[in-house]
Amino acid sequence: MAPRANWKGFLRLSLVTCPVALFPATSESEKVSFNQINRKTGHRIKYQRVDAETGEDVDNEDIVKGYKIDTDTYLEVTKDELDNIALDSTHTIEIDQFVPRTEIDDLYIVRPYYLVPDGKVGHDAYAVIRDTIKATGKVALARVVLTNREHIIALEARDNGLVGLLLRYPYEVRDAADYFDDIKDVKITKDMLDLAKHIVEQKSGRFEPTAFEDHYEAALLDLIEQKKAGHPIAKAKVKTEGNVINLMDALRQSLKGGKAAPATAAKTAPAKGKKSKKRIEGQREMLFPIEGKGATKESKREAAKRPAKAPASKASAAKRKAG
Repeated sequence: MAPRANWKGFLRLSLVTCPVALFPATSESEKVSFNQINRKTGHRIKYQRVDAETGEDVDNEDIVKGYKIDTDTYLEVTKDELDNIALDSTHTIEIDQFVPRTEIDDLYIVRPYYLVPDGKVGHDAYAVIRDTIKATGKVALARVVLTNREHIIALEARDNGLVGLLLRYPYEVRDAADYFDDIKDVKITKDMLDLAKHIVEQKSGRFEPTAFEDHYEAALLDLIEQKKAGHPIAKAKVKTEGNVINLMDALRQSLKGGKAAPATAAKTAPAKGKKSKKRIEGQREMLFPIEGKGATKESKREAAKRPAKAPASKASAAKRKAG
């Protein structure tokens, strides 16, 4: 069944006008959805419109829009008052400007729509507007009213039709500085960056949407099938990952296609000129290496702290010689 148009009206470029319909280019209806039900009866939950103070049911004709002024005070705005400020763009998408597509920040894009001719007439005018947009290599900025609110829409040519990108207003986009200013300025070494670039090269490919798999959706469908068949549902094991001690190790492990070792088992090589002071649990018997050629200054200092053995007496030495 064909989707229902969200909006119908006219597309206008100067004096060229044609009837058009606006359809959502994306859909969520194919995803698994749930209803709220009463566990005891298995019946769906029904929500009623009630007065928050009196608890009484309210008829639809008595429900109006209200603008909140303070905690308990609302300013009533009627439908007639809203209709009085209806905009000219209610039934017309008026093209105002042409701009490069690259100048539209993706943060401003809300959702895409397909804009098509409505009915058997107006195809010629539609083709003129479509081919004009295509020839400029730009997108056309226009205004459209959806759900009683005016929106900016960017029209771009796609195949033999037009795609409309609904855009946000500047006041709807939050300032990135409020979130990014507190990020620490970390200097990444060239070795780390080179390793990261190798990982990117290994994972590089083409954008193929058909290769994407919604694993959660598949798991939901499997869960539903298992429950329909009456099979017991096994409890999933909780996955835990340890902290990585060394970032370079994590990058190297990523290149090998494996997971970085957790903190309790990571073996990190100390940097040149530095001695590792990290002790690994369960290896206390190895804290004091055998003194000798390979002994470090630290191990010598630890050995010096241990009580010295008493020197052998001359008598005991003589006994050992005699034996």
